[in-house]
Amino acid sequence: MSDTHAQTVAFVRDTMLPEQPAPATERGALKWMRENLFDGWLSAMLTVLSILFIAWSISLILPWLSLSIWNAGSLSECRRLWAEAGTPSGACWGVINDRWHQLLFGFYPTHLYWRPIMALILLFVALAPILFPTLPRKMLWFSALYPFLGFFLLWGGSIWLPVSALLGFVAGYAALVLLRPLGTLASTVGAILAPILWWVLLAGSVAGAMHAILPLGIDFVRSDRFGGFLISLVIGFTGIGLSLPLGILLALGRQSDMVLIKSVCVVFIEFIRGVPLITLLFTAQLLLGYFLPPGTTFDLILRVIIMVTLFAAAYLAEVIRGGLAALPRGQYEAADALALDYWRAQRLIIMPQALKVSIPGIVNTFIGLFKDTTLVVFIGLLDPVGLSNAIRASSDWQGIYWELFIFIGAVFFIFCFGMSRYSMYLERRLRTDHR
Repeated sequence: MSDTHAQTVAFVRDTMLPEQPAPATERGALKWMRENLFDGWLSAMLTVLSILFIAWSISLILPWLSLSIWNAGSLSECRRLWAEAGTPSGACWGVINDRWHQLLFGFYPTHLYWRPIMALILLFVALAPILFPTLPRKMLWFSALYPFLGFFLLWGGSIWLPVSALLGFVAGYAALVLLRPLGTLASTVGAILAPILWWVLLAGSVAGAMHAILPLGIDFVRSDRFGGFLISLVIGFTGIGLSLPLGILLALGRQSDMVLIKSVCVVFIEFIRGVPLITLLFTAQLLLGYFLPPGTTFDLILRVIIMVTLFAAAYLAEVIRGGLAALPRGQYEAADALALDYWRAQRLIIMPQALKVSIPGIVNTFIGLFKDTTLVVFIGLLDPVGLSNAIRASSDWQGIYWELFIFIGAVFFIFCFGMSRYSMYLERRLRTDHR
């Protein structure tokens, strides 16, 4: 009986059940809301309060934006237009329409606006092969030449001045090659001292002699004509570009076994990190002139760039030192096993890994540096915030606030958000440990 039953009854299903949709609470928007917005009584209460706050904010902002006026020459004209329409006051964006060129270019000559615009476009072209390795490597030659081209476009004057500055790097490379038989230390010191000596002793006279022989150049623009976002971009991007290599050298110097080099780097880093940036800017404006020879003129923007670069380099050195400390000892031993010298080991094995670990901190320092360029208003350079104060002090726009600061904040947000998103892209591209 049992054998017959075992042969007629199937204990293993030979057909699949049809696929059933998941419950409504376990899929789609309902699942997301349950997990992220209403996951418990506290989460639900905070969600409801947040929705009420957002709705209240929108109810105040939307009417203000809906009554915007773009074509007006003064705040009083905006108020007159609102009174004629019988509506309450709204946003008077006429100040942006009237003074946008001043917020962007400061007091730069109007007929020369093409030069900073061209410099900005070429800046992105120069950054492209550095930020995106899929582009042709030959474009890096333009990236190396761009600082001199950008200086020439912005300030103008004789073309031989940036050419003479470029020759300083040529002198440094020549010293590196010629002194290489004497050892790594001698060639490195020579590569650093050669361009410095060239710039201090010969660059000015060579540029003057070449200009006397072949006068080539464009209209010169004084530094006091710079302002607005132009000065923020010049100081910010120059400081970012110079502080990263200097920060790497300081981080390596702080970990050096040479007592003198380590002591100098430690003192420099701790001193700079212990002093507010505004103090360094006042030093650049007032005190630096006392250490220069009598009659020496030192451009204020250049002084600010130097101080901002040193300030950011000290913070970057600590960020990079944290990346170096995060590497296991086996990476250093692997470099020794391959018989690599110090600089090759750092370039090929140690530093690429340390920089990958330090990407969030490095980008955070860059963003902070770019935003800190607004502090130059305290030493007489009219950045966007300083120009907004000057605009509000005029009789036409006295009493206007939100429109100017919203526009300035939006432009800063675009640049800072772009840097943040690129850092996230770079982290994803370099994430090789969990693939």
